[in-house]
Amino acid sequence: MIQAIGLTSLSRRHQPPAVDDLTFEARPGRVTVLLGEPGAGKTTALRLMLRLDAGRGVALFRGRTLDRIPHPAREIGVLLGDVPGHPGRTARGHLRMLSAAAGVPAERADDVLEVVGLSGLADQRLGDFSLGMDRRLGLASALLGDPHTLVLDEPAGGLSPRETAWLHGLLRGYAAQGGAVLVTSRDPAEAARIADQVVTIDEGRLVADQEGTAFSGTRLRPHVVVQSPLANRLAHVLAEEADSADERPSGPPVEVVREGGSRLLVYGSSCAVVGETAYRHGILVHRLAEETMDTGPVAPLRRADGRGADGAAGEDGAPDGPAVPEAATRSGLRRRLPAPSPAWPLRYELRRATGVRTGWGVAGGALVLSVLASVLLARAGADPTSRLLVGWPLWLPLPPAAFAAGLLGSLSFGQEFRYPALAPDQGTVPRRLGLLGAKLAVSAGIALLLALTALGLDAAALRTLFGPAVPLLPGGWAAALVGWTCLVLGCAWAGLLAAGLFRSTALGLVAVLAVPTLVVPVLGGALSRPEARSLIGLPERLRSAALVRWPSGVDQGIEAALRLMSQPIGWALALSLAGLLGAYVLTVIRGRPR
Repeated sequence: MIQAIGLTSLSRRHQPPAVDDLTFEARPGRVTVLLGEPGAGKTTALRLMLRLDAGRGVALFRGRTLDRIPHPAREIGVLLGDVPGHPGRTARGHLRMLSAAAGVPAERADDVLEVVGLSGLADQRLGDFSLGMDRRLGLASALLGDPHTLVLDEPAGGLSPRETAWLHGLLRGYAAQGGAVLVTSRDPAEAARIADQVVTIDEGRLVADQEGTAFSGTRLRPHVVVQSPLANRLAHVLAEEADSADERPSGPPVEVVREGGSRLLVYGSSCAVVGETAYRHGILVHRLAEETMDTGPVAPLRRADGRGADGAAGEDGAPDGPAVPEAATRSGLRRRLPAPSPAWPLRYELRRATGVRTGWGVAGGALVLSVLASVLLARAGADPTSRLLVGWPLWLPLPPAAFAAGLLGSLSFGQEFRYPALAPDQGTVPRRLGLLGAKLAVSAGIALLLALTALGLDAAALRTLFGPAVPLLPGGWAAALVGWTCLVLGCAWAGLLAAGLFRSTALGLVAVLAVPTLVVPVLGGALSRPEARSLIGLPERLRSAALVRWPSGVDQGIEAALRLMSQPIGWALALSLAGLLGAYVLTVIRGRPR
């Protein structure tokens, strides 16, 4: 069950809130339609329920708020707007990535593809999907975690009548198995066709909460649609004439319904009568039309991949398979799934990072640029060899490999920004911190692999082109190697944490570039002052204060670490990472405002 209590969005400047004290329920086993004209506040209400927008009020899902649900994707299936996903991913790859986020087996992706009629297109890329296929994939994404509740924002928008009939059949079947379904719609005919309960809102406020049969009886009668800038005056005139008319006592009563703005619905009258009344009273009319809403049956397009019930293609692309609710039951739409594994964040992050060509392209481009920069620096006789080996000219704020690591880190949260069920501020604090830990681990592995690969390729290119004339192992090469890998790793983590904190890939990349261009000069100036304290002799002081004697090699390691940290870039990265990590964790623990 969904219980929305007192939902109120933040007030806009000089305007009332988009949603104002909205309260309603969506019970299990029923399809509830949130009905309203465009701009009535339907989408805002859903975003408030899912804590994607700040506001007041509370939404309970089976008696729990969203932040009390450990795994939201296994409780609530969400589809808001267009289906998110990289156009280069395949349908199966996209769903397998989301299945890892929901903590369900990867085989679940094939199950839901069969349910929505896309199993024949599992290996097709998302960029090639039509609107109908896109909506089917979005519904498959919402069904991955076997949720008890579906929250869908105008899922039938733009679909053909056959696709819409298929969607309605699937939602009715889902509700018949005990699920709670909440959808938004702007079409009263669609609401009457599918809904067990219709909640009508206007300007963010509740107008009516009716059973589906009662709604059909009051809203689907033949009526006249009038649009006029003087709608209130016309409604008053029509109501007065209807009360004083006595020439048709046996006719249906005239009822005038204000729909908000300049729109009126007139029941029990005709265009001729309404038009003549407006003309007599000098009222301008922009639109005058008779409407009779049709809720007749439409043959559903049960599959979008051209396959029949036995997997073979039908003659006209419309298979002769069974109805959607039966197919959904057979393929396990409401199946008991195993408990989520503790390793789900890591599996999700690995599939997210390796499932598209963007990451591979960024890494490959960085390696090529690093080799070219190293060769050009060697050709120009650049020194020292530590900068030569990593392709870091003085006029670049970061070497290509470190910049690429920061860019890949900044892209780590891009999928969660677009898909509400994966948003890092969903679920409990341990779940969100687990997702952060997985992202840090995977980005660290990618950054280290990129750093060592760049080092090896640069060395191989320099040795091949210039021979032993270029020294590749400077003095203190171990410390230089550790410093290089720490630089790449720090850039990756800085981009990741900044992107997650500011919810922007661009700001994540800005944070990476700010370290060498802004933070390093400030710290360099502070550390170069005569009154700055020195860390020389710290290993000996630590050894004398320790209760247990440690090997002499530990002193060398501490000295190497101190040499690295004494550099401005080391201090800058350490301070930036500490600040970003602390801010991100505080944001996670605090959560979004209600």
